[in-house]
Amino acid sequence: MEINLAVLARQFQLYQAEYEAVALRALRSGWYILGTELENFEREFAEYLGAKFCIGVNSGLDALTLAIRALGIGAGDEVIVPANTYIATALAVIANGAAPVFVEPDEFYNLDAEKISAAVTEKTRAIMVVHLYGHPANLEKICAIARKFNLPIVEDCAQSHGARFCGKMTGTFGVGCFSFYPTKNLGAFGDAGAVVTDDENFAREIRTLRNYGSEVKYHNKIAGVNSRLDEIQAALLRVKLSHLDELNAERKKIARRYLNEIKNRRIILPKILDGAEHVWHQFVVRTDNRAAFQKYLAQENIQTVIHYPIPPHLAECYAPLGFKRGDFPIAEKFADEVLSLPMFNGMTQAEIDYVIEVVNKF
Repeated sequence: MEINLAVLARQFQLYQAEYEAVALRALRSGWYILGTELENFEREFAEYLGAKFCIGVNSGLDALTLAIRALGIGAGDEVIVPANTYIATALAVIANGAAPVFVEPDEFYNLDAEKISAAVTEKTRAIMVVHLYGHPANLEKICAIARKFNLPIVEDCAQSHGARFCGKMTGTFGVGCFSFYPTKNLGAFGDAGAVVTDDENFAREIRTLRNYGSEVKYHNKIAGVNSRLDEIQAALLRVKLSHLDELNAERKKIARRYLNEIKNRRIILPKILDGAEHVWHQFVVRTDNRAAFQKYLAQENIQTVIHYPIPPHLAECYAPLGFKRGDFPIAEKFADEVLSLPMFNGMTQAEIDYVIEVVNKF
């Protein structure tokens, strides 16, 4: 049996007729940018989250970058970010001329709330949290710290569509920044993203920035960018959003089987923080002999991926920041040990059985 990390076509096939119908609807409308499909998706996604405003943009990275810019953060400023994350988190900070201040992760792979206060300086302008792999960060403690230092929170929700902390949706504790890259739980069929907020003025600023800095055509009040979620992607996202809870429920069911049935002393299974509702964008395990484990799984025709092998502070592009191996040992240890097992909508019971059986024999 051959099992890929993710098979996107199966999820498409579940709702194929709906996707094809709305794609044709958008094509036949004759209006492809900033139209009613986007307006409806923005309203529906905001309602789903329990937020007031959603602004569709071109990608998750653009969502983060524009959010940092709209907060007035720039050269000479600092933003606290997790040391254990995808590089886009830090890219958004640096794109605005600010400096990322890395903080080690906790046992749930997210920003360690106990280490944030020590990283705050007079230059700190925001705390950026990432709900990595679909597991919400410790938002109760992080929000308390943000209030103490009067700092805004930017949530990188690229992997946490539909995840909740203490019953409240991720993306609504601060400025919510979402990616709809095709592999995400709420994935488009190309690049797409969104910013979510309850602040009307902030929402207006993001809308202006995404459209060349213009509220009225040809009247450019600020130097903006071109970052607009197009009509076809918005239409397709509306379909997937209507099924997101059932898609997440399926992922949770697969995760429960992995958690309950993988029994191997060499494999460290993920933990869940009290109050956190995990949506399992990835099912990530750890082992101190990853190379051998990944090779073994490949020989058994099970595809795996490392999310992520190089922590941002050690990325080649950030060499000028002067970080070296050993500066963030917990993040580095995770980067050396993590491995993502197959997790996707449409996995068969036989495929899940096989993954469990093979992992247990390692």
